[in-house]
Amino acid sequence: MTQVARRRGVRGRRPLILMVPAVCGLVFLTLPLIGLLWRTPWRTLPERLVSAEVGQALRLSLICATSATLVCLVLGIPLAWLLARGDVPGLRFVRALVTVPLVLPPVVGGVALLLVLGRRGLVGQYLYEWTGFSLPFTTAGVIVAEAFVAMPFLVISVEGALRGADPRYEEAAATLGASRWLTFRRVTLPSVMPGVVAGAVLCWARALGEFGATITFAGSFPGTTTTMPLAVYLALETDPEDAIVLSVVLLAVSVAVLVALRDRWTRGTL
Repeated sequence: MTQVARRRGVRGRRPLILMVPAVCGLVFLTLPLIGLLWRTPWRTLPERLVSAEVGQALRLSLICATSATLVCLVLGIPLAWLLARGDVPGLRFVRALVTVPLVLPPVVGGVALLLVLGRRGLVGQYLYEWTGFSLPFTTAGVIVAEAFVAMPFLVISVEGALRGADPRYEEAAATLGASRWLTFRRVTLPSVMPGVVAGAVLCWARALGEFGATITFAGSFPGTTTTMPLAVYLALETDPEDAIVLSVVLLAVSVAVLVALRDRWTRGTL
Protein backbone atom coordinates (compact mmCIF):
# COMPACT_ATOMS: atom_id res chain seq x y z
CA MET A 1 0.00 0.00 0.00
CA THR A 2 1.39 3.37 -1.01
CA GLN A 3 1.75 6.30 1.34
CA VAL A 4 -1.02 8.23 -0.45
CA ALA A 5 -3.39 5.29 -0.07
CA ARG A 6 -2.58 5.07 3.61
CA ARG A 7 -3.33 8.76 4.08
CA ARG A 8 -6.65 8.37 2.30
CA GLY A 9 -7.44 5.39 4.49
CA VAL A 10 -6.73 7.35 7.66
CA ARG A 11 -8.77 10.33 6.45
CA GLY A 12 -11.61 8.04 5.44
CA ARG A 13 -12.12 6.86 9.01
CA ARG A 14 -14.95 8.88 10.51
CA PRO A 15 -15.61 7.88 14.12
CA LEU A 16 -19.29 8.10 14.99
CA ILE A 17 -18.49 9.68 18.34
CA LEU A 18 -17.16 12.73 16.45
CA MET A 19 -19.60 12.77 13.53
CA VAL A 20 -22.73 13.02 15.69
CA PRO A 21 -21.73 16.18 17.61
CA ALA A 22 -20.25 17.64 14.42
CA VAL A 23 -23.57 17.29 12.61
CA CYS A 24 -25.42 18.63 15.66
CA GLY A 25 -23.10 21.65 15.70
CA LEU A 26 -23.72 22.26 11.99
CA VAL A 27 -27.48 22.08 12.51
CA PHE A 28 -27.24 24.39 15.51
CA LEU A 29 -25.42 27.03 13.45
CA THR A 30 -27.45 26.80 10.24
CA LEU A 31 -31.00 26.15 11.46
CA PRO A 32 -31.61 29.71 12.74
CA LEU A 33 -30.41 31.09 9.39
CA ILE A 34 -32.72 28.73 7.54
CA GLY A 35 -35.57 29.85 9.80
CA LEU A 36 -34.80 33.48 9.01
CA LEU A 37 -34.88 32.84 5.26
CA TRP A 38 -38.03 30.72 5.63
CA ARG A 39 -39.94 33.54 7.34
CA THR A 40 -38.70 36.26 4.99
CA PRO A 41 -41.60 38.01 3.18
CA TRP A 42 -40.10 37.50 -0.29
CA ARG A 43 -43.16 38.84 -2.14
CA THR A 44 -43.06 42.20 -0.40
CA LEU A 45 -39.28 42.31 -0.03
CA PRO A 46 -38.62 44.90 -2.79
CA GLU A 47 -41.34 47.19 -1.44
CA ARG A 48 -40.04 46.96 2.11
CA LEU A 49 -36.45 47.63 1.02
CA VAL A 50 -37.51 50.94 -0.55
CA SER A 51 -39.85 51.94 2.27
CA ALA A 52 -39.01 55.10 4.18
CA GLU A 53 -37.97 53.44 7.44
CA VAL A 54 -35.96 50.58 5.94
CA GLY A 55 -34.38 52.73 3.23
CA GLN A 56 -33.39 55.35 5.78
CA ALA A 57 -31.68 52.78 8.00
CA LEU A 58 -29.95 51.18 5.01
CA ARG A 59 -28.67 54.50 3.73
CA LEU A 60 -27.42 55.63 7.13
CA SER A 61 -25.74 52.28 7.79
CA LEU A 62 -23.87 52.30 4.49
CA ILE A 63 -22.70 55.89 4.97
CA CYS A 64 -21.55 55.33 8.56
CA ALA A 65 -19.89 51.95 7.91
CA THR A 66 -18.00 53.34 4.92
CA SER A 67 -16.94 56.45 6.83
CA ALA A 68 -15.81 54.35 9.79
CA THR A 69 -13.79 52.14 7.46
CA LEU A 70 -12.04 55.18 5.99
CA VAL A 71 -11.18 56.36 9.51
CA CYS A 72 -9.84 52.90 10.32
CA LEU A 73 -7.71 52.89 7.16
CA VAL A 74 -6.17 56.27 7.94
CA LEU A 75 -5.39 55.36 11.55
CA GLY A 76 -5.13 51.58 11.39
CA ILE A 77 -2.52 51.12 8.64
CA PRO A 78 0.14 53.22 10.43
CA LEU A 79 -0.75 51.47 13.70
CA ALA A 80 -0.35 48.06 12.05
CA TRP A 81 3.01 49.18 10.65
CA LEU A 82 4.12 50.23 14.13
CA LEU A 83 3.13 46.86 15.58
CA ALA A 84 4.83 44.91 12.80
CA ARG A 85 7.98 46.97 12.20
CA GLY A 86 8.28 49.31 15.14
CA ASP A 87 11.06 48.96 17.66
CA VAL A 88 9.65 50.76 20.68
CA PRO A 89 9.37 49.74 24.33
CA GLY A 90 6.14 48.15 25.47
CA LEU A 91 5.09 46.99 22.01
CA ARG A 92 3.42 43.87 23.38
CA PHE A 93 1.34 45.99 25.71
CA VAL A 94 0.35 48.25 22.83
CA ARG A 95 -0.70 45.21 20.80
CA ALA A 96 -2.82 44.01 23.73
CA LEU A 97 -4.52 47.40 23.94
CA VAL A 98 -5.29 47.32 20.22
CA THR A 99 -6.98 43.94 20.49
CA VAL A 100 -9.05 44.80 23.59
CA PRO A 101 -12.10 45.97 21.55
CA LEU A 102 -12.26 42.48 20.02
CA VAL A 103 -13.13 40.91 23.37
CA LEU A 104 -14.64 43.92 25.12
CA PRO A 105 -18.47 43.87 25.22
CA PRO A 106 -19.60 46.56 22.76
CA VAL A 107 -21.87 48.12 25.37
CA VAL A 108 -18.85 48.63 27.62
CA GLY A 109 -17.04 50.22 24.69
CA GLY A 110 -19.98 52.59 24.24
CA VAL A 111 -19.89 53.54 27.92
CA ALA A 112 -16.13 54.16 27.69
CA LEU A 113 -16.60 56.39 24.67
CA LEU A 114 -19.34 58.28 26.46
CA LEU A 115 -17.12 58.89 29.49
CA VAL A 116 -14.30 60.22 27.31
CA LEU A 117 -16.09 61.97 24.44
CA GLY A 118 -19.40 62.85 26.08
CA ARG A 119 -20.36 66.40 26.91
CA ARG A 120 -18.89 65.95 30.39
CA GLY A 121 -16.20 63.48 29.34
CA LEU A 122 -12.46 63.78 29.74
CA VAL A 123 -12.06 65.14 26.22
CA GLY A 124 -15.63 65.87 25.22
CA GLN A 125 -16.10 68.63 27.79
CA TYR A 126 -13.32 70.68 26.21
CA LEU A 127 -14.61 69.96 22.73
CA TYR A 128 -18.03 71.25 23.78
CA GLU A 129 -16.59 74.34 25.49
CA TRP A 130 -14.43 75.31 22.53
CA THR A 131 -16.75 74.46 19.65
CA GLY A 132 -20.21 73.94 21.14
CA PHE A 133 -20.31 70.53 19.46
CA SER A 134 -21.27 67.39 21.35
CA LEU A 135 -20.29 64.13 19.68
CA PRO A 136 -22.69 61.64 21.32
CA PHE A 137 -26.14 61.07 19.79
CA THR A 138 -25.03 62.32 16.38
CA THR A 139 -24.19 60.64 13.09
CA ALA A 140 -20.53 61.40 13.74
CA GLY A 141 -20.93 59.59 17.05
CA VAL A 142 -22.14 56.50 15.17
CA ILE A 143 -19.02 56.61 12.98
CA VAL A 144 -16.75 56.92 16.02
CA ALA A 145 -18.46 54.00 17.80
CA GLU A 146 -18.24 51.79 14.71
CA ALA A 147 -14.60 52.68 14.10
CA PHE A 148 -13.74 51.87 17.71
CA VAL A 149 -15.05 48.30 17.52
CA ALA A 150 -13.99 47.62 13.92
CA MET A 151 -10.43 48.96 13.76
CA PRO A 152 -8.78 45.91 15.40
CA PHE A 153 -9.93 43.73 12.48
CA LEU A 154 -8.05 45.96 10.05
CA VAL A 155 -4.97 46.31 12.25
CA ILE A 156 -4.60 42.56 12.80
CA SER A 157 -5.03 41.77 9.11
CA VAL A 158 -2.52 44.41 7.95
CA GLU A 159 -0.03 43.56 10.68
CA GLY A 160 -0.10 39.90 9.60
CA ALA A 161 0.47 40.92 5.99
CA LEU A 162 3.38 43.17 6.97
CA ARG A 163 5.01 40.40 8.99
CA GLY A 164 4.70 38.05 6.03
CA ALA A 165 6.10 40.51 3.47
CA ASP A 166 9.63 40.06 2.21
CA PRO A 167 11.77 42.87 3.73
CA ARG A 168 14.41 42.54 1.01
CA TYR A 169 12.40 44.73 -1.36
CA GLU A 170 12.33 47.51 1.21
CA GLU A 171 16.05 47.09 1.79
CA ALA A 172 16.68 47.33 -1.95
CA ALA A 173 14.62 50.51 -2.17
CA ALA A 174 16.57 52.02 0.72
CA THR A 175 19.82 51.06 -0.98
CA LEU A 176 18.69 52.94 -4.10
CA GLY A 177 18.20 56.08 -2.02
CA ALA A 178 14.43 55.99 -1.45
CA SER A 179 13.20 57.69 1.70
CA ARG A 180 11.26 55.74 4.30
CA TRP A 181 8.00 57.41 3.29
CA LEU A 182 8.60 56.73 -0.39
CA THR A 183 9.54 53.13 0.36
CA PHE A 184 6.36 52.67 2.36
CA ARG A 185 4.17 54.17 -0.38
CA ARG A 186 5.77 52.52 -3.40
CA VAL A 187 7.05 49.21 -1.99
CA THR A 188 5.58 48.23 1.37
CA LEU A 189 1.97 49.26 0.87
CA PRO A 190 1.53 47.63 -2.58
CA SER A 191 3.06 44.39 -1.30
CA VAL A 192 0.54 44.13 1.56
CA MET A 193 -2.45 45.45 -0.37
CA PRO A 194 -4.32 42.09 -0.28
CA GLY A 195 -4.12 42.21 3.51
CA VAL A 196 -5.30 45.82 3.53
CA VAL A 197 -8.27 44.97 1.32
CA ALA A 198 -9.19 41.93 3.41
CA GLY A 199 -8.93 43.94 6.61
CA ALA A 200 -10.98 46.78 5.16
CA VAL A 201 -13.75 44.39 4.10
CA LEU A 202 -13.86 42.80 7.54
CA CYS A 203 -13.76 46.23 9.14
CA TRP A 204 -16.65 47.46 7.00
CA ALA A 205 -18.76 44.39 7.73
CA ARG A 206 -18.12 44.70 11.47
CA ALA A 207 -19.02 48.38 11.41
CA LEU A 208 -22.20 47.66 9.46
CA GLY A 209 -23.37 45.18 12.10
CA GLU A 210 -22.39 47.14 15.19
CA PHE A 211 -25.17 47.54 17.78
CA GLY A 212 -24.03 47.77 21.41
CA ALA A 213 -21.54 50.62 21.25
CA THR A 214 -23.74 52.53 18.81
CA ILE A 215 -26.91 52.49 20.90
CA THR A 216 -24.96 53.34 24.06
CA PHE A 217 -22.87 56.17 22.63
CA ALA A 218 -25.11 57.50 19.83
CA GLY A 219 -28.61 56.41 20.84
CA SER A 220 -31.37 55.73 18.35
CA PHE A 221 -32.75 58.72 16.46
CA PRO A 222 -34.37 57.90 13.08
CA GLY A 223 -32.40 59.35 10.20
CA THR A 224 -29.53 60.38 12.48
CA THR A 225 -28.27 57.38 14.46
CA THR A 226 -30.70 54.51 13.79
CA THR A 227 -28.57 52.11 11.76
CA MET A 228 -29.78 48.71 10.52
CA PRO A 229 -29.00 46.71 13.68
CA LEU A 230 -30.84 49.31 15.77
CA ALA A 231 -33.71 49.34 13.29
CA VAL A 232 -33.95 45.54 13.58
CA TYR A 233 -34.23 45.81 17.35
CA LEU A 234 -36.89 48.52 17.18
CA ALA A 235 -38.87 46.88 14.36
CA LEU A 236 -39.27 43.66 16.35
CA GLU A 237 -41.75 45.54 18.55
CA THR A 238 -43.73 47.26 15.80
CA ASP A 239 -43.27 45.44 12.47
CA PRO A 240 -41.48 42.07 12.72
CA GLU A 241 -41.44 41.65 8.94
CA ASP A 242 -39.34 44.80 8.58
CA ALA A 243 -36.99 43.37 11.19
CA ILE A 244 -36.72 40.17 9.15
CA VAL A 245 -35.99 42.10 5.96
CA LEU A 246 -33.20 44.11 7.59
CA SER A 247 -31.81 40.93 9.14
CA VAL A 248 -31.71 39.27 5.71
CA VAL A 249 -29.80 42.25 4.32
CA LEU A 250 -27.22 41.97 7.10
CA LEU A 251 -27.02 38.21 6.51
CA ALA A 252 -26.44 38.78 2.80
CA VAL A 253 -23.63 41.21 3.58
CA SER A 254 -22.00 38.69 5.92
CA VAL A 255 -22.18 35.94 3.31
CA ALA A 256 -20.79 38.27 0.65
CA VAL A 257 -17.82 39.09 2.92
CA LEU A 258 -17.10 35.40 3.49
CA VAL A 259 -17.30 34.71 -0.25
CA ALA A 260 -15.00 37.64 -1.04
CA LEU A 261 -12.44 36.38 1.48
CA ARG A 262 -12.87 32.66 0.88
CA ASP A 263 -9.30 32.15 -0.37
CA ARG A 264 -7.81 33.96 2.60
CA TRP A 265 -9.95 31.97 5.05
CA THR A 266 -8.89 28.62 3.57
CA ARG A 267 -5.23 29.63 3.46
CA GLY A 268 -5.34 30.95 6.99
CA THR A 269 -3.71 34.26 6.07
CA LEU A 270 -5.99 36.52 8.09
